Amino acid sequence: MQTYIALLRGINVSGQKKIPMAELRELLSKSGLEHVQTYIQSGNVIFQSEKKNKTKIEDKIHVAIQSHFGFEVPVLVMKPKELQQIFDNSPFPLDKKENSYFMMLYAKADETVVEEVSKLSYPNEEFLITDKAVYFYCSAGYGKAKMSNNFFERKLKVTATARNYKTMVKLLSLSTEI
Repeated sequence: MQTYIALLRGINVSGQKKIPMAELRELLSKSGLEHVQTYIQSGNVIFQSEKKNKTKIEDKIHVAIQSHFGFEVPVLVMKPKELQQIFDNSPFPLDKKENSYFMMLYAKADETVVEEVSKLSYPNEEFLITDKAVYFYCSAGYGKAKMSNNFFERKLKVTATARNYKTMVKLLSLSTEI
C-alpha cells in the first residue's frame, strides 16, 4: 500500500468550488482510496492506495469530484518523498523559507518560457522556477505580491497550486503518520 498526497487546486476560495472536507473524505473512501485524511479546507488529501499509477489516481479523484460536486478541479497526486524533495530543494535560507510559498507545477513548463519569466523582477519578491515547482518569497507578504500562483500559471502556461511553508510541513508530517 502506497501513501499519496493529493493537492486540489482552487477549491473553497472566496466561496467558489465549495467542497466540505468530510464529504470529500467520504467520497474518496467510496472511490476506493484508503485511510483518507484531509488537512484544512484548501484541498489537501493524504491517503493510501494499492494503485501505482499516479495519473490514474488523479483521474479517479478528478472524475469523482466532477460527478459528485459538478465542477472541474485540477488534481495533482504526489508521493510524500516527491513533496519532501520539493520542500528540501527550496533555494531560500531558513528565515525566508519559513515565509515562502511552494507552487507545485502539474507539468513541466517550456524552457524558453521559463527563461523569459525568470527575467521578471518586482521589488521585495524573489522566485526560482524548477521543473516541478516555483519557489516564491515576498517580504511584504503574499497578499501584497505582484506575483502569485495565478501570475505564474498565466506566464508559464502550466497549472499550479500553492502551499505555504506550514502547510507543506504538516502534509509531510501527516503522510508519515498513516
